[in-house]
Amino acid sequence: MSAVTGLRQVWRQPRFRRLLWVKLWFQSADGMVQVGVASHTLLSPERQPGAWAIVGVLAVTMLPFSIVGPFVSVVIDRWDRRRTLRGVDTARSLLCLLLSALVGWRAGGAGTVAVLAIALVLMGLGRFQVAALMASLPHTIYGDEYLAANTALPLIGPFTLMAGALVAAAIRLTLGRLTSPDVADGVIFLVAGALFGASVIQCRGFARRSLGPEQAVASSLGRSLRDLRAALAHLAARSPALLGVVTVAVTRLVFGFVTVTVILIYRNHFHAVDEVDAAVADLALWVVATGAGSLVASAVNAVFAPRLKLRRSVVAALAVAALCQALPASIITRGTLVAASFCLALCAQAVRINVDTLVQAHVDDEFKGRVLVIYDLAFNAPLVLAGLVVALVLPADGLSRVAFLACAMALAVLAVVFARRSRAIGPAEFDRGTESVTGLSTGAADE
Repeated sequence: MSAVTGLRQVWRQPRFRRLLWVKLWFQSADGMVQVGVASHTLLSPERQPGAWAIVGVLAVTMLPFSIVGPFVSVVIDRWDRRRTLRGVDTARSLLCLLLSALVGWRAGGAGTVAVLAIALVLMGLGRFQVAALMASLPHTIYGDEYLAANTALPLIGPFTLMAGALVAAAIRLTLGRLTSPDVADGVIFLVAGALFGASVIQCRGFARRSLGPEQAVASSLGRSLRDLRAALAHLAARSPALLGVVTVAVTRLVFGFVTVTVILIYRNHFHAVDEVDAAVADLALWVVATGAGSLVASAVNAVFAPRLKLRRSVVAALAVAALCQALPASIITRGTLVAASFCLALCAQAVRINVDTLVQAHVDDEFKGRVLVIYDLAFNAPLVLAGLVVALVLPADGLSRVAFLACAMALAVLAVVFARRSRAIGPAEFDRGTESVTGLSTGAADE
């Protein structure tokens, strides 16, 4: 089975097609917003970024929603998810219009602070929206198609995000020469707002309650805290899902450590302080390689998952990632860093695809929104922790073969732990929701 075959398989479901269009519209808008914010708020090129600066950026962008998200996640399980999807992208559309006005007015320092604050809200709402969409997914496909859907979505989503980023870059380059950079950035946010609006229109095609949950329940703060504790208890009782979430968290910790280390090596070891353009060009190639690894993961996982099944696919991905990190541990060059990062991104994304399936298949619908936001916390917070570790233990230029060797050993240990824990749970549990891909007996349709 290929990723395209998986997409074709779930494409026949009309509600899945509509949900995919919602994702395509708002992720293309996300790509435009990211380019627009980066264009408007780039730091002076004379500054030499250190590990603590990178930690600050990661903390500001990742932690606000990671802290607030679990408490507001109750909304996904208590309100009509169709209305939630519509409401979030309506708010994001309006925020983009406000950003367009702020940037167009070319406000001073206060304006830049406001742009950053709105951008943080937009990014937080984006992560909330992804959790709401993933919680809605089981209502659009059959119960045996989780792996097929989770293989197809990571292939489509990044393409759309990059398409939005490329459109924004084209607007910035063309209008920035004809008018001014501020006007060009304002147009980027204006177009992004229109794309969020298209997502809202697409959501109108869903019937009431067609995306769950089955019943709306009013929620106070006290009830929200109890609901959050109930979701944590539910996740703890679902051993395959819990093991998967912990595995992703550790994998992301290693991925974040490698990412921050490579940025420091490229910027502060391979290039002098004043060689900004050369450092950016080299980093761009590394970013492309990392992104390509994430994209290729869908195709690779689609080929091996039917043969290895889900449990052994995760073990294999972790083992290969460990081997690849041994390469820069021996020789640190641009080539080895690009190759190792491509491999790590591919394997980490393969782990994510399979764990997405575990969470979808083993978590009950009434808890799914809250658990998915907890999963988002486990996915993003380790990046900040990784940056903090790099800042504390590595030199300013990030150069350390021991660090890459430690990452390889951590992934190898994780592979062994996952193999032993998952074997105790049993392969049958791990294959739930993969029947349409693995050829095992199929389950009933989720109507």
